[in-house]
Amino acid sequence: MEFDVIVIGAGPGGYPVAIRAAQLGAKTALIEREWLGGTCLNCGCIPTKTLIAGAEVYQKILHADAFGINVGTPEIDYPAMKKRKDGVVKTLVGGIESLLKVHGVTVFEGTGSFRDATTIAVKSSDGSIQEITGRNIIIATGSTSTVPEFIPQHERIMESRTFLELEELPESLLVLGGGYIGSELACMAAGLGVKVTMVELLDDVLMLLDKDVRQVVKKNMKSQLGMTLLTGAAMENIKATDKGVTATAGSKKLKADMLLVAIGRSPVTDGLNIEAAGVETNDRGYVNVDDLSRTNIPGIYCIGDVSGRMQLAHAATSQAVYAVEHALKDAEKIEEIVIPGVIFTSPEVALVGITEAEAKEQGLAVSTGKFYFRGMGKALASNETEGFVKIIADQETDRILGAQCAGPHATDLISEMVIAVREELTAEELGNTVHAHPTFAEVWMEAAHALHKACIHAPPTR
Repeated sequence: MEFDVIVIGAGPGGYPVAIRAAQLGAKTALIEREWLGGTCLNCGCIPTKTLIAGAEVYQKILHADAFGINVGTPEIDYPAMKKRKDGVVKTLVGGIESLLKVHGVTVFEGTGSFRDATTIAVKSSDGSIQEITGRNIIIATGSTSTVPEFIPQHERIMESRTFLELEELPESLLVLGGGYIGSELACMAAGLGVKVTMVELLDDVLMLLDKDVRQVVKKNMKSQLGMTLLTGAAMENIKATDKGVTATAGSKKLKADMLLVAIGRSPVTDGLNIEAAGVETNDRGYVNVDDLSRTNIPGIYCIGDVSGRMQLAHAATSQAVYAVEHALKDAEKIEEIVIPGVIFTSPEVALVGITEAEAKEQGLAVSTGKFYFRGMGKALASNETEGFVKIIADQETDRILGAQCAGPHATDLISEMVIAVREELTAEELGNTVHAHPTFAEVWMEAAHALHKACIHAPPTR
């Protein structure tokens, strides 16, 4: 069978590539060996956020008396929460399946393996093999959790995918890794009453954020969720038995029912046989690409996590559209580089563009403007006053270079600043843009005014 476009991998990069290729009139094949939607939809973004939503509801009920509502002591039915999570995933997977069908994409269930630069062998679960050829081939196989060899194998030690399939949460949990995956799952578990201890080798958790921003999250982790944070120390002497897991972190002795390992991800290239096509990878196994997602072999592209770029679902989707339009329309559009980061901790955090710390490292002269949610009418009305936003702007031109947010609805609020950074707005232009009142989005207008020391709803800064 011959196709205009063959896509290997049906995650948040792969299935949009296939749909966009079909929209452009290309005869398209999509190969997936596990499930449509990939890691993001089945054992990553969506299931995690569904469970986090449940934890947030539980926490709101616990503090409902702040609104004058007395509900007694709520009980957690975690199997029901998991069932709901599975239902959300099933609905979204079904939606993707329908979209692929109505766009005329041919879906192959199996493992795609290069025979050469234009031929893919698809091996199904029953062992049968079918060969297909394509003028353009797009690799979108994603990444998987990294579990180092020094960590023993045991049913009480797991990575995020296995953790999300638990039917019951443990009473206590060790989390190895203070990045966004470890922090999100740790907050979810702690929000549902699990005693959580998180260990991070680096000096702090969530190091991609400025210190003042991550401080908001750390404070809530410890004071509101009761978490223990151990940073600047390696987790060592890890042992697991049927009764639990023990380890050490510096001078601390650790003990819990389970250990969640969340210390990074690795590219998925097993079975792909990219050597047969001559595709080059780097020393970490990621596929080398240029700004148009092209590999070193004409007609072969690579998008998403497996390309070693920003490992975010929305980045993969953006790369997908640019790659397939270049392949089919020869559109020389360089992929988007203004990509927001969102972390569903408690509270949520989000960022886009350059951080204040990065600006200082690069020797840039910048000004910053902050505004705290406690000064917002909508935040007070909603009893969601924790945290603040920060705008980073060029001192000379006033152009907005970056923004960060730690607080309620941060992952939604950041979108306004993505546009501001991408379109090179100035802080003055943003501040002069009328925002509806009372809303959470007003916080950006206030921060922009604060940058120029013209904020109406904040005391004068020294």
